[in-house]
Amino acid sequence: MSPSRGPGPRRLGLLVTIVITLMVSCLNALPARAADALLSQGKPVTASSSENAALAPANVADGDTGTRWASAFSDPQWIQIDLGATATVSQVVLRWEAAYAKAFQIQVSGDGGDWTPIYSTTTGTGGTQTLDVSGTGRYVRMYGTQRATAYGYSLWEFQVYGSAGSGSGCGTTNAAQGRPATASSAENAATGAEKAVDGDPATRWSSQFADPSWLRVDLGAPRSICGVTLNWEAAYATAFQIQVSDNGGDWTPIYSTTTGTGGTQRLTVSGTGRYVRVYGTARATAYGYSLWEFAVQVTGSGPGPDPGGDKLLSYNKPAVASSSQSDANCWECTPARAFDLDPASRWATSSTTGWVDPGWIYVDLGATAQISKVVLQWDPAYAKAFQIQVSDNASTWTPIYSTTTGTGFKQVLTVSGTGRYVRMYGTQRATAYGYSLWEFQVYGTGGNPTPPPPLPPDPADPPKLVWSDEFNGAAGTKPDAAKWTADPGTGPNAELEYYTNNDNAAMDGAGNLVLEARKQATPGSACPTDPLTGSTACQYTSARINTGNKFHFTYGRVEARIKVPKGAGFWPAFWMMGADFLTGRPWPYNGEVDIMEILGKDVKTAYSTIHAPAYNGGGGIGSPYTLPGGADFSDDFHVWAANWNSKGITFTLDGRTVFTADKAQVEQTRGPWIYDHPFYIILNLAVGGDWPGPPNAATPFPSRMLVDYVRVYQ
Repeated sequence: MSPSRGPGPRRLGLLVTIVITLMVSCLNALPARAADALLSQGKPVTASSSENAALAPANVADGDTGTRWASAFSDPQWIQIDLGATATVSQVVLRWEAAYAKAFQIQVSGDGGDWTPIYSTTTGTGGTQTLDVSGTGRYVRMYGTQRATAYGYSLWEFQVYGSAGSGSGCGTTNAAQGRPATASSAENAATGAEKAVDGDPATRWSSQFADPSWLRVDLGAPRSICGVTLNWEAAYATAFQIQVSDNGGDWTPIYSTTTGTGGTQRLTVSGTGRYVRVYGTARATAYGYSLWEFAVQVTGSGPGPDPGGDKLLSYNKPAVASSSQSDANCWECTPARAFDLDPASRWATSSTTGWVDPGWIYVDLGATAQISKVVLQWDPAYAKAFQIQVSDNASTWTPIYSTTTGTGFKQVLTVSGTGRYVRMYGTQRATAYGYSLWEFQVYGTGGNPTPPPPLPPDPADPPKLVWSDEFNGAAGTKPDAAKWTADPGTGPNAELEYYTNNDNAAMDGAGNLVLEARKQATPGSACPTDPLTGSTACQYTSARINTGNKFHFTYGRVEARIKVPKGAGFWPAFWMMGADFLTGRPWPYNGEVDIMEILGKDVKTAYSTIHAPAYNGGGGIGSPYTLPGGADFSDDFHVWAANWNSKGITFTLDGRTVFTADKAQVEQTRGPWIYDHPFYIILNLAVGGDWPGPPNAATPFPSRMLVDYVRVYQ
């Protein structure tokens, strides 16, 4: 290659000037974080779920922009980073894959349990988002509440910048004290695993007289472990390991010896894990292994003693049953469905071989646990007589609860027992059918629990406006395509209209959206026979719009100011559907919340109703109500609202409570509560149907449903 000519003096000077100018402008364009360090790279990462093993949470903190984490295809989902010590967080950078979050929060926590939002949006853009924030915590979490696509959430990188706090040295506090402890065995009831972490030097754990034996403690979250102190009783280990694990199943040794001395052994170690185990392989005596105290030292701060100690142990754990059903009436009602925390899925015994006594289902907690509570949410096919049993081997069972007067619905049972396996053993069915459970939850300490996804946060007090449409467009303007989607086609419920592609929906220029019902045939369509014409082609058109692929939300206050039409056959509605309907879950398993329904033939009565698998259609939970003095709803505008949180839904009319659906009461008397997940909004004006009946010769066409606004507060 021939040498290139260098620039002349003038060109060189100009080039230098340009380079300096560009450098200065680039420096000015960079985020101002001269004193801020990247805190998150290489730190422990956990998530609510992963699409598969290759798309693991750790990928977001590995510094490699070619690896990523991806969640399951549902809302909400989260991913959190343990910074190892309390830090002041000043900036978060999210490098999204195409499956990004439209609505999410950045949250911080000191203990991995109580979270504080430091950033919130409902208009996430995807791509690379650089967020300037201000907060303090050891843990930083992205909490997604609405996906932008039908897929899950996916991040190439999740970078946290800020300044680290103190606490990098090995602490002196015993991080194991008061934490849940389990063991391979116990010599007797007085020498259980918990005795080694109770802080009392006069109590001890001792094992059965066998090798190997082990004792482990759950620190509550991944910790950087720098020391272990073993205060042995005379029955000590000559050969043992100290091991750590993130999941209680896969173990890594951080200390090993075959010349254990007994007495008090203070071991300097280095490792990271949520679980710490002493694993004995050779006893020094003919007895077992026995420890007065098992102490763990860590760097940085973290969770203190377990508040109350009890956790959900059964989530997503392996399950086995006497039989299971999978047919048109109960599709894939397998044992795992009772442990998935999905209140709209269930286990049922086989319809061909399982409508007999006894019937049973058990869960493998992954390790020995102390069981304190069992929650059963029954389908109508419940047990009148049953036991809750525990076992160490899934073969020999010990009852810890027994009844012959089972009540069905939701039963919260206080129990006490120890075992790896927990079984519901039914001996008498309450119906001619088999046994069926929506949920079977086991609480206690120990085991090998999988952290369940948290409930979304309740609305702020007072709530803030997060989404609205005031419908202030010019006359004839169609609904805002950034907020609403037309839902054309024929209606369900034997309705007689054909919903057009927004031909019947427009602004009136006076601040209202108009949904108009017209007597207008749609050639080529198919509807139930119209009594007035005898035609099976749809003889009416109307409008139906929703926020399904634009806006979902969980919890908050949603309200609309509406004026309804009057006339036989009209059926105006303001309602919500569970967003998982859009990804294939059928009605009513997705959940439906009817905030307002009115029948045009009786415009003095309105209805608010909720629908779920156990109560739907005519059996939905709701209430009719009227205006003061028996006024006509079609005479004026009225404000309907649903105030929705983790405890239930309260429906109001013009600020007056008309019906409350209380979560606890519904679970105790009707069936599962299935409304703790994202929903979307629907407005429609139906014509005809099973409930309102058809129009008659006096029904006025065209007729209008007017909507002044729709607003959502959280």
